[in-house]
Amino acid sequence: MPSVDVADEFETIAKLLAPLAHPEWGRGLRDDVAVLPSRPGFDLVLTKDAIVESVHFLATDPLDTVAQKLLRVNLSDLAAKGAEPFGYLLACHWSGRCGWPEREAFVAGLAKDQAEFGIHLLGGDTVVTPGPASFSVTMLGWAAKGRTVGRAGARPGDLVFVTGTIGDGVLGLMAAQARLSLAPERMAALVRHYRTPMPRVAFAPAVGDLATASVDVSDGLIADLAHVARASGVRIEIDLEPTPLSIAAQAWFDDRVDAEAALSMLATGGDDYEIALTCRPEAETALRREADRHHLRITRMGKVTAGQGMAARYGGRVLELNQGGWTHR
Repeated sequence: MPSVDVADEFETIAKLLAPLAHPEWGRGLRDDVAVLPSRPGFDLVLTKDAIVESVHFLATDPLDTVAQKLLRVNLSDLAAKGAEPFGYLLACHWSGRCGWPEREAFVAGLAKDQAEFGIHLLGGDTVVTPGPASFSVTMLGWAAKGRTVGRAGARPGDLVFVTGTIGDGVLGLMAAQARLSLAPERMAALVRHYRTPMPRVAFAPAVGDLATASVDVSDGLIADLAHVARASGVRIEIDLEPTPLSIAAQAWFDDRVDAEAALSMLATGGDDYEIALTCRPEAETALRREADRHHLRITRMGKVTAGQGMAARYGGRVLELNQGGWTHR
């Protein structure tokens, strides 16, 4: 049960959520709609993701980090399209454990990331549910007109890259569930990534300028690149040997007897929220220069060829992967 009673949804909106509203377009959350002006020369880009307790976050996760993860998984989608975020619509389905202190914590997480990423709340809805807590966001952003990067632009001859590191999402979940045995600072780093992944918002302009196709790594590197291959009507081939690992993931990997199985698990685990993209070979230098400018690691993973499907290699041979990534049944 909630540790403090909550009067009704309007109190939550007025006291907690209204201060997060966009000063002009959000109408102070006192209306049923938000009114957005057009932006000449830009396309409006929208994405929506929901997270559910015990599916996308643990019942023991602090609600401020749940709010941050909610915003960040949506920000990651926009970044992979080369779009600049500016605001969001929010739906809260509060469970019985979401009393006033818990709601305050959730809103504190929203406020922290609004300040970090320069976004505002535009509107939404709040309800109470007898089931598990769940939350959803519709994130809105701007991309230069006609320049939104989709999944369908990859062409034979393109190179395949991924930003950041791979595997911290699945290892972070295991760490949060106390299913790993690593040094405390390594465990803490993995849990932090699982709860508050860092969307590559600052790299979005480079994606918009240089990528032929792009996707954020939410379902798993292999599964998400397979989405690109399918949408583009091409074959994508990657090597797992150069898979970029964080210090914590490397420490875990160094203790594995079967390196192939370990890398396969990391490449299919999901929840990394990096950007996997394709680009023309002549764009590689500029892409690396932009990554260096943002102090962002970027790794060449493979290439795009004629054909169809997704292939992952290790030690020169194609792997047979039973599950390419996360999917909802």
